[in-house]
Amino acid sequence: MPEWLRQGESRLRLQTIVRLRWLAVLGQTLTVTGAYWVLGIDLPIGGCLGVIALSAWINVALRIRYPASQRLKSTYAFAMLGYDILQLGALLYLTGGLENPFAFLLIAPVTVSASTLPIGITTALGALAIGAATILTSFHHPLPWFHHANLLLPFPYVMGVWAALVSGILFIGFYSWRTAEEARRMAEALAAAEMVLAREQKLSALDGLAAAAAHGLGTPLATIAVVTKELMRDAKPTDPHFDDVVLLRAQAERCREILAELAGRGEQLDIIVSRLAVSHLIEEVVSPHRLVAGPIEVTTGPAQGVVPGSPPAQEPVAQRNPGVLYGLGNLVENAVDFAANKVEVDARWSGDEVRIIIADDGAGFPPYVLEQLGEPFVTTRPGQNWRQEERDEHIGMGLGFFIAKTLLERSGARLELANKSQPLGGAVVTVIWPRAKFEQVPEMAEFRPGPALTEPSH
Repeated sequence: MPEWLRQGESRLRLQTIVRLRWLAVLGQTLTVTGAYWVLGIDLPIGGCLGVIALSAWINVALRIRYPASQRLKSTYAFAMLGYDILQLGALLYLTGGLENPFAFLLIAPVTVSASTLPIGITTALGALAIGAATILTSFHHPLPWFHHANLLLPFPYVMGVWAALVSGILFIGFYSWRTAEEARRMAEALAAAEMVLAREQKLSALDGLAAAAAHGLGTPLATIAVVTKELMRDAKPTDPHFDDVVLLRAQAERCREILAELAGRGEQLDIIVSRLAVSHLIEEVVSPHRLVAGPIEVTTGPAQGVVPGSPPAQEPVAQRNPGVLYGLGNLVENAVDFAANKVEVDARWSGDEVRIIIADDGAGFPPYVLEQLGEPFVTTRPGQNWRQEERDEHIGMGLGFFIAKTLLERSGARLELANKSQPLGGAVVTVIWPRAKFEQVPEMAEFRPGPALTEPSH
């Protein structure tokens, strides 16, 4: 078996192909018997029913031998769909070739393959269907007609049918393959985005877990502190265990300080940790890249063009959102990777919107990528199949920007991509939120701190 038939993943189940073949058997049987006994068209009924019965017996054998839910390997799927083309070609050979109006059904197996099988198999099945159609233009039984009469169609008309059939195979096959491929890539990319968001949410939830642990351990630690204090009161410096009691008292106090700090963070969850001003949000996004990148210039402030005499809009404060932090962080990381010397991050706000602009001084977006950027698996970085000397340190799959765009759009933002005008160079990504959407607080229970860490009274 050629290697190209083993490559790629098949999404075709045995149950699907068996059901389609039963539908074809039923349709072919009704058509043949109806034409012969109802319309009185003279056709080789025995040969036609024999070809149809062969497909039925193959279906029965497949259902007995294999479970219906089994997913077919690419080689087996190719063999089954190839048989369907040959079986239909045999029926057409007995009933007039391409002069038979049902010749267009040769498109069906190719369309099924294009939707569920790799492109190599679809190409081979398309070539097989076109080859069968080409043979049927000249080699076939006469077209059956009424009362032993012959209906002779001109050869140019038959070639027109052939051209239409070939065009249908190519166009519908390619369209079906392209649609299925885009749906598959979108599903994979969305699954990757969901995994990233779940990870960020788990990291964000650690603050609540730490605060809960602090409050849970507060009472027993306070009891230990009281007991060690009483022991120190009764012990004397000459006691052999005095130093141990002092050490235990000091360590208990240290533990209480750590837990008090954690509890304090929990009490401030809705003010400091959970809510971020735009300037603090930008600083949290940019700070991880300052030590490993060139200069990152950050500017924040109200938008220009305010009506003279009117007070500037106050700085927006947003709910901490792991998706927004990841999305903006990915955009800054991309800018750092492609910048020649520096990256600029500019945050502006007005009474209506919040706008964050991330720009670099690199080569900018290639024109052929600019319109597609944001779709999964579209990247300007070298991929795994590039030569080693052409790769940089970061090998891209084209998912990072797609995930960032998806997470930011979920928060209510829209992204605009552009290049700086000449002679300046570099890419510009603008993230824009309606201010009301940016400051929206999700409906969630406010964190309520537990009791303070105090010593129990006697």
